Amino acid sequence: MATLADRTEKLRAVGVAPLLKTEELMAHYGVSNWTVNEWVKGGCPVEPTRFRGRRFDLDRVRAWMAADEQQTTAA
Repeated sequence: MATLADRTEKLRAVGVAPLLKTEELMAHYGVSNWTVNEWVKGGCPVEPTRFRGRRFDLDRVRAWMAADEQQTTAA
């Protein structure tokens, strides 16, 4: 079975960014569900789904984290 990194590489090669489930984002960063919820409350970009779920574009999350870190460092 292909790993998330393998799938991501294949999709990026054709110009598509996979959206991560909350559990996948938690595993990627090694954080809890509570932490992801706090990120969302703080402005982390989210892609809603039709069934009250949500997905995360890893590139957008990384950009948001970098911008948030720069604001924190500048303060």
